[in-house]
This record gives sequence, structure tokens and C-alpha cells, in this order.
Amino acid sequence: MNALLAGISTLSLARWQFAITTVFHFLFVPLTIGLGLLVAILQTAAYRTGDLAYDRMTRFFGRLFLVNFAIGVVTGIVQEFQFGMDWSRYSVFVGNIFGAPLAIEGLLAFFMESTFLGIWIFGRNRVSKRIHLASIWLASLGTILSAAFIMAANSWMQHPVGYTIDKSTGQAVMTNFWAVLTNSTFIAAYGHVLFSAFLTGGMFLLAVSAYHMRKGNDKDAFSKVARIAIVFTVLTALATMFLGDNQAKEMEVQQPMKMAAAEALYHTASGASFSLITIGDLDDKPIFQIRVPHILSVLATNTWNGKVQGIDELQKQATAKYGAASYVPVVWICYWSFRIMVGSGILLFLIGGVGLWLVRKRRLEKSRLYLRLATWGVFLPFIANSFGWIFTEVGRQPWVVYGLLSTSKAVSLLSPGYVAASLIGFTAIYSFLAVIEIGLMLKIAKEPPVVQTLEESEHAPELIY
Repeated sequence: MNALLAGISTLSLARWQFAITTVFHFLFVPLTIGLGLLVAILQTAAYRTGDLAYDRMTRFFGRLFLVNFAIGVVTGIVQEFQFGMDWSRYSVFVGNIFGAPLAIEGLLAFFMESTFLGIWIFGRNRVSKRIHLASIWLASLGTILSAAFIMAANSWMQHPVGYTIDKSTGQAVMTNFWAVLTNSTFIAAYGHVLFSAFLTGGMFLLAVSAYHMRKGNDKDAFSKVARIAIVFTVLTALATMFLGDNQAKEMEVQQPMKMAAAEALYHTASGASFSLITIGDLDDKPIFQIRVPHILSVLATNTWNGKVQGIDELQKQATAKYGAASYVPVVWICYWSFRIMVGSGILLFLIGGVGLWLVRKRRLEKSRLYLRLATWGVFLPFIANSFGWIFTEVGRQPWVVYGLLSTSKAVSLLSPGYVAASLIGFTAIYSFLAVIEIGLMLKIAKEPPVVQTLEESEHAPELIY
């Protein structure tokens, strides 16, 4: 095995493994958070109105929520294993800090999710309707809290606060847990991630509802859900863009190299322009480019002529501070992932906006073109989420903990063969899980919901979801 891997480092293989498993896991997390909240909203509507259409939709989308939640749990467990397998030196360095939010996430948030989901699944017709409704709201709250503690841990890697370095061990030691939880990076990033998850759920509901409206399946119920999803999509898209703008300004202060890489800005500029698209070399004269004057300065500094530092100047500053090395991330990945993320977000807002206009004109059910576009729009939030995460993590390189620990010094001292074996194994398992997930989700999403009378609904089996 090692002979076959000649020239490939343990670091490269470990990074590929973590990237593949992280991106795959993050496909499920936003949808779980978004669907959890929306299912709770649908059940609340059913409880308050007594409308069986909302009850059917709660059950229908509740099944999709549960499948996605289960796969997300399985794929998430592997993430923590890798800290001990491939990144043991990282674990030794930050274990005193990184372990705290992860432990709270597992002991508080995950147990909260699983406990109240159990009540929700098995408690129908066994507990009161109020308790049953409260259980899905508390399960949804658990997913939101879970994301908060994970983001707190990741934000510490992006902007370390509330710590000291133990001179005897060389380890980072937490001195202020409250500082970790109120980290400015965490506050900016968490809001953006949370509302992008809500946006994912909104678009998913709209896409599935649009499909069934086109097919004529339970049109009344799916029309009601589509209207909720359209309003939800518009509002969460606006919030996501606003919070993303705030995060960009925070990033310019804390990680200016990431901002420079997002634009492939090599030379410091005031009133810096933003390129919508570039054809050709990013670091030389491109073949073709469309630029919008001053927009990068507005994004980075909130001023028309604000100064944005370039890659060359930032490299010199980092060299003087940390020593001779390259502190420039892979620019083309940062540049294009940023644009794919932003472009997907804009398209999501437009889909929601057009849908809102059609609702006002009472033409939503009649516009088959829109319903078809909305159905295919289901891919957009997953694209935006994935490339947003890629931009965030690649843009931090070469640091695993910004300014404290480089990625090359965080990897375990293993031979490439061991890491390659686990990489192949994890990729195979995740591919298998992807087939199961996609197959189950498509099967459930395409099946028309069962229309029941009030008596049938009240005496339905618990595992109806």
C-alpha cells in the first residue's frame, strides 16, 4: 500500500478524508434543522385550526425529517472519530477547549433531540395533544442548540479567544468559557448558518409541494404548505444574506487573507471592485472579467472607498509574524466557492420572490413552469451550504487553529497507508449511505399522503410518520 502511495502525504490523505466526510455530513444537518422547525409549524397549524390537511402534511414531512435525522446522526459520529484517528496532535493541543462544547452538544442538545423525538414518534394518541406538540418544538430546539455548540467549537478554530498556552505542556487551556460562547466569530457565523438551514428547509418544502401540485396529489394540502414555504424562503433568504454580509465584515478584520482570496485580490486597494466572473488566470491578466466598482470595499468595510488588503501584503505580514512559509490558501477554490455560494443564495431568493408574486396574483397553482423550476430548485440550498462550508474551511488554511496551530502540525504521525485505507472505507460507507438516503427520501417524497377522516387520524398507529 505504501509503495502505491509514494509521493502522497499523510496530511493530504487526512485532509481529503475529513473534507469528504464533513461535506457529506453537512448535507443533512441544515435540512434536519430546517425541517424540524417547519414540521413543528405545520403541527401547530393543525393543532390550532383542526384542519386535517395540516395534520397530513405534518405526518408526510415528519417522515422525511426522521429519515434525514437518522442518517445525519450516523454520519456525524464518524466526524468525532477522526479527531483521534487522523488529527491526534490537534486533539492534544486543543482538547482542553474543543472538548467542552462538543461534550455539551452530546450530553445536552443531542439527548434533548432524541428524547423528545421519541415522545413525538411514539407518543401520538398516548400523550395529550399539547404535550405531543411541545415534543416536536423541543426536538427542533435541540437541533438548533446542537448546531450552536458545534459552531462555537468551530468558531474558536477560526478566532481563538478565552484561552492561554500552558508553557509546560504546550497545550491550549481554556480560561473563559463565556468568552468562547460569546466569540464575535461565533455570533456572526451561527446566525448565518442557522438561517441558511431554515432556508434549506423552506426550499425543500416548496420543492416537494410543487412536485405534488404538478401531479395533482392532495392539491389543497400541498398548496397550503407551498404558501408557507414561499414566505419562509423569502424571509430566511433575506436574513441569510444580511447575516452573511455581517460575517464578511467580521472576516475582513479577523481573517483578511480569506477575504482577499475570495476576490483573488493580490494588491491592496481602496474602493476595491468585485468581480462577478473571471475567465482565465486569477493571478494574472484574465481573458475576460466582469467587475462591479467599489463593491468589495462595501462588503469588507461597509464603506465606499474602504481599504482592502491584498494577498501579497498579507503574506508579508504573516511571514514577519509567524516565520517563513506560505500563508495563502488555494485561491481558485476560495474564489469560485464564494461565488457559487452567493449565486445560489440569490437564486433561492428569486425563486421565493417569484412565488410570492404568484401567490398574490392567485396564479401559483396554474403556473406549471414555476412549479417545475421550484421542484428543481431543491438542489440550490445544498449547493450553497456545501460551497459555503468549503470556502470557510479552505480559506482558513494553512491554519487549523488560526494563528496558533498549522494544519501540517495537527495531523497524526501515521503512514499514508493507514489513512488511505480508512479514506477508502469511509468513502465506500458514505456512498452506500447516500444511496440509501436518496432512495428513501425520493420514495417517501413522491408518495401521495394518505387522506384520512378525523376518526382515522385520531386512532392511527403511532409509527405513521
